[in-house]
Amino acid sequence: MANKDWTKVNPALSQPVISCINKQRFKAMTPIQAAVIPLILSCKDVVAEAVTGSGKTLAFVVPMLEMLIKKERDTPLRKDFVYAVVISPTRELATQIFTVIQLFLQEQELSHITIALLVGGRPVEADVETLQKGAHIAVCTPGRLEDLLSERKHLNLAGRLKELEFLVLDEADRLLDLGFSATLTTILQYLPRQRRTGLFSATQTKELQDLVRAGLRNPVVVSVKEKSTISTPILLENYYVLVEPQDKFLFMLNFIRNRKILKGLFFLPTCACVDYWADVLPVFLPDIKIFAIHGKMKQKRSKILEKFRQADNTILLCTDLLARGLDIPEVEWVLQWEPPTNPACLVHRVGRTARGGAAGCSLLPLLPTEDTYVPFIRANQMVELKDWRRSKDEIKITDKLKDKVLSILHEQQKKDRSVFDKGQKAFVSHMRAYSKHECNLLLQFKELPLGHIATSYGLLKLPIMPEIKEEHRQQFFGPKEKIDFNSIQYKDKQKEVSRLQKLEEYRKSGVWPSKKKKKMAQTQPWEQAKNNKEEKKQRKKKRKELKQKEGDKKGKKRKAVTQEELDELAADVALIKKLKKRKITEEQFEKEFDIGE
Repeated sequence: MANKDWTKVNPALSQPVISCINKQRFKAMTPIQAAVIPLILSCKDVVAEAVTGSGKTLAFVVPMLEMLIKKERDTPLRKDFVYAVVISPTRELATQIFTVIQLFLQEQELSHITIALLVGGRPVEADVETLQKGAHIAVCTPGRLEDLLSERKHLNLAGRLKELEFLVLDEADRLLDLGFSATLTTILQYLPRQRRTGLFSATQTKELQDLVRAGLRNPVVVSVKEKSTISTPILLENYYVLVEPQDKFLFMLNFIRNRKILKGLFFLPTCACVDYWADVLPVFLPDIKIFAIHGKMKQKRSKILEKFRQADNTILLCTDLLARGLDIPEVEWVLQWEPPTNPACLVHRVGRTARGGAAGCSLLPLLPTEDTYVPFIRANQMVELKDWRRSKDEIKITDKLKDKVLSILHEQQKKDRSVFDKGQKAFVSHMRAYSKHECNLLLQFKELPLGHIATSYGLLKLPIMPEIKEEHRQQFFGPKEKIDFNSIQYKDKQKEVSRLQKLEEYRKSGVWPSKKKKKMAQTQPWEQAKNNKEEKKQRKKKRKELKQKEGDKKGKKRKAVTQEELDELAADVALIKKLKKRKITEEQFEKEFDIGE
């Protein structure tokens, strides 16, 4: 389906919407927009599947605003009602959708329509206050929306949603991957059935079909693909390269140096890997701005992402947190350290470039033992990976260059113990993630040369892991000189003082203080983790209430007995004092004291 003009496809679009489209210079209507917008405006539920970067956001934003304009013609929009809800899997994607809608609301004719961004990372009370001021459109993450629906003390959100016109589930398959299934079921129970629902996704799964049956009524399924043989944009060139494990970092470093990348994304396996390479890469790439973002950064993520958007000649190190929905048109290259744990995630990773009709490239380095991944991903995800060495210039790695780069990596760890610690954690977390790969029949952990990989990380020593065997120790190439690891200091003075105190105690007792064996954290779906946390909170609350009740019982019993005794004793003492001062006679004293009885 060819791209069409906005006004020709649907002349019913109102002037404020068309005006904003022209001002923002949105390109001609994409196939997914041309297919979906008329369906939603004709009051149909829609399930839309299209390749990433095909314009799905405008496909639901435009009809959403049209529905609000139409409703207002019949009845003025009430300040305390929410008429449209957009649910997104991550706060970054929610913020991006919020920004797109705000562009439309800058039009004078639409400025009275209010919008709220409801995401985690801030107190629920702040969002309650925002909703109390009024929001006709709510863009939110599922966890925060569920929290607000259950908050009845200051806000009756369920009551505000009784006039809901339009519900959007964006990146719906990702919502289910993150474990939001039960949360979505809870949310749907609060929403009115007489509504329009749009479900947008880049891939269709069985779980998604179950959600469709639960939340949509006779939906129209729209599947738009640009080309039948591939699942990525036409102008996206995907490359792979086979490299030896000990040379992977050197290859990627030279690759970045030899290309003037204005904006690039570099996907790494774990949060610990992001932290480590964010510390060491700036030394090798002084002319490139290096940013880092991952899921454990709660408050900083939006600020870092905004800085990355504004910067040029920059690379963002990230995890699969940013593999979905992120729309930065200037991204030229998507680099990956290794294949993602989920094959479908490769499509979403590379889809961060070549967006909106622009060209883009991606590169995936593979170990010689991983070469079967190329035909697998072609058959499984319809992604064609071309050999970089055959189509482009080959990057030479010399022994002299290896020694120089390893020496710099070693020096960084010697200067600051925190870099040394991060390197150890990055390697261990990487190996743990690789062992849980969904494609473990192709990418087998037992075939990995762990010593060579540790060399690529530039580690000073191999970490203590049961998986490391003698053959891996022989593969490892560490510093030439012998190192006293206890002499490596933290740059942070407070941390160094604490380390020295513990080291002294260890030398005396032979046991490292406060060292407890920690169980390996198991990856849990978001919903299960939240339920476990809530159960723990309830158990703690019950113990506290029980303890308080027992204390009250003991306190009341002690208070009743003691007070009676004290009152009697005080009366007797007062009587004796009166007798001593001869204010009463002995007969009166005996009578009052009941001696006769």
